[in-house]
Amino acid sequence: MAERRDVVIIGAGAAGMMCAIEAGRRGRRVLVVDHARAPGEKIRISGGGRCNFTNIHAGPKNFLSANPHFCKSALARYTPRDFLDLVERHRIPWHEKTLGQLFCDNSAKDIIAMLLAEMNAADAELRLSTPIGAIEHDGRAFRVVTDAGTVEASSLVIATGGKSIPKMGATAFAYRIAEQFGLAVTETRAGLVPLTLDPATLAAHEGLPGVAVDVIARHGKTEFREAALFTHRGLSGPAILQISSYWREGEEIALTLCPDVDFAAVVAAARRENGRQAMQTVLAEHMPKKLAQLLVAELGIDGPLAEQPGRRIDALLQRLRDWRLRPPGSEGYRTAEVTLGGVDTAALDSRSMAAKAVPGLYFIGEAVDVTGWLGGYNFQWAWASGHAAGGYA
Repeated sequence: MAERRDVVIIGAGAAGMMCAIEAGRRGRRVLVVDHARAPGEKIRISGGGRCNFTNIHAGPKNFLSANPHFCKSALARYTPRDFLDLVERHRIPWHEKTLGQLFCDNSAKDIIAMLLAEMNAADAELRLSTPIGAIEHDGRAFRVVTDAGTVEASSLVIATGGKSIPKMGATAFAYRIAEQFGLAVTETRAGLVPLTLDPATLAAHEGLPGVAVDVIARHGKTEFREAALFTHRGLSGPAILQISSYWREGEEIALTLCPDVDFAAVVAAARRENGRQAMQTVLAEHMPKKLAQLLVAELGIDGPLAEQPGRRIDALLQRLRDWRLRPPGSEGYRTAEVTLGGVDTAALDSRSMAAKAVPGLYFIGEAVDVTGWLGGYNFQWAWASGHAAGGYA
């Protein structure tokens, strides 16, 4: 005999647990199932172990989707302030970092414990280390076949995320279920991911791995101002992760180095005041020495500043303003923080996250074609979409 529940949620991550809390509060009999040994594994590792649990500026403009309007309803009905109220009710100490990012003072485990306590209060059951064998639907109820038996429910919520960080158990499960029930899945690819550079460029950048610098990273009309980090394989750091979601393999990105510095004025003043000094000495007052040395060497600038021809100085200033790079690839899902694309929003109701053509079926969180910027936005989508589905499932 199959067990009976009102709602089965597959995936005990941020979105799945939030959905369970909201559905349980409505008196629904909720079971959350996950193949992992512990709930909220992505929460646990996020923010360097302190969980960047939301962003106070989160709004539709901070998300990528084939339909940029889809996320508006859920985000408007469950805001960063709503989640922060929950955090404060549980007396979890927090702080704001740059750009509206909110972090736990102590540990990401505080957020997981809070969600588990709320699930317990809502009588939502959690079943871990439980792989899913098959999902069936007879037109009346969903049958979820697991290693521990079969569960029947009138509502089924898929909250298993995307393909990013497979070593933590990420799979394409959500997309397979969507396709099983006739829902389209948009193209998926790694997002918020370090970019790789070709061997020749890496050889030219020898000595730069570990060097970080403030930049404006641009792709087309999109730009982000944060730090960039040179690595042994290419480029990383917040600015690069952000722009990676807009870039495609082989496309060009542009960097403005140290955007607060007026290098034309700096170089002109240095030539007037001490023309005997080297260009790299002038640059190294405003950026890491290794980077200054590389830029000067690449452009063949040698000798005293006063002896440099105008064309070489102009070329350097152009490089500082607009350094063009063409990464051939990225680090892929192995290190990507999110998956771009997912279950096509055209198949879902934006208010409830329900599949329009399959009554009782819901998709939430990263599984859906809604992807946030770096900095707490994807957690806010998890809370908001989970809350939205929990109000209907």
